[in-house]
Amino acid sequence: MNQEKVLKTLLAPIVSEKTSMLSVQNQYAFKVRVDSNKKEIKAAVETLFGVTVENVTTCVVKGKKKIFKGKIGRRVNWKKAMVKVSEGQMIDVSAS
Repeated sequence: MNQEKVLKTLLAPIVSEKTSMLSVQNQYAFKVRVDSNKKEIKAAVETLFGVTVENVTTCVVKGKKKIFKGKIGRRVNWKKAMVKVSEGQMIDVSAS
């Protein structure tokens, strides 16, 4: 796989109360490119963080409808990836 595409697959870690509770179960959440697939996400996490990925789950989060000054708009759709790493390994998302 192209090294440049691997580096551009992961956009940002998702840090919230829910995702911090999931880190106890070795699961981490990332905002990824909408056109990326599970194999690319797995390769990107393994390359960037040096961990072994067991499972990747993805979902597309639909953008909300918003009204600003009487005009109806819509936020952009984005893709979320839940990554499960092997037992005993961890990713420090606070450093990202």
